[in-house]
Amino acid sequence: MELTQIFTIAAKEFRDRMRNRWVLAVALVFTVFSLAIAYFGGAQQGTVGFRSIEFTIASLVSLVIYLIPLIALLLGFDAIVGERERGSLDLLLSLPITRLELLLGKYLGLAAALTLSTLAGFGLVAVLLYRQFSWAGLFHYGGFMLSSVLLGLAFLSMAVLLSVLARERTRASGLAIAAWFFFVLVFDLLLLGALVATGGAYGGATVAYLLLLNPADVFRILNVFSLEDVRTLYGLTTIVPAPLARPGLMGGVMVAWIAVPLALASWRFKP
Repeated sequence: MELTQIFTIAAKEFRDRMRNRWVLAVALVFTVFSLAIAYFGGAQQGTVGFRSIEFTIASLVSLVIYLIPLIALLLGFDAIVGERERGSLDLLLSLPITRLELLLGKYLGLAAALTLSTLAGFGLVAVLLYRQFSWAGLFHYGGFMLSSVLLGLAFLSMAVLLSVLARERTRASGLAIAAWFFFVLVFDLLLLGALVATGGAYGGATVAYLLLLNPADVFRILNVFSLEDVRTLYGLTTIVPAPLARPGLMGGVMVAWIAVPLALASWRFKP
């Protein structure tokens, strides 16, 4: 595996996203929504403005869970199947490049674009938080930004896997939307329904560990347990057991959500 080949493909993919203003558009969306939610998040309690770092992170967690997975899936669903439909995949594979190098190059280029747009979009809020809460607030907000990037990369890995599995671009887009609905909207409802149906017999730690099967829930746990007041806002202090309340462990689970779909995509992309 040649790193030069991978970085060349990644750079081209990144330039293509920059050229069509995709990064700028997503960064603008993140900036507008994050500022609005962070500033007006307390309007229903009769207050506006930046109240605390805990409240700001708790308000932005919901935005990230809904928005970043959708953007990541839409960004990567045609990474491979799009090349196949355009007839350029065979041309690329005729070059002195392996399928793994092509796959990793595509992913790294898309990941760079997604990471840049995420950090740029949340950057203005970081500046405002620094002016109000100094370095302490910026440290916790930086952890939130890092976990947001990891969440996006996890769903981008899923998108690349779906792009390898699908034979048509329309089918890949349908699978991407279905994946967003399942992980963001349906998964927690299924767990709650199972908990109610069994009368709580399999609740507690069992449900908590099942949350690890959803990267959106892993992201939520990461940020909910990062600060004491955030746990209180979400009311999850007694639901998630102490072993799962470790940021290092949850970060490792998120990295696994990035690596496993990519490994499956590489295995499926073999000739």
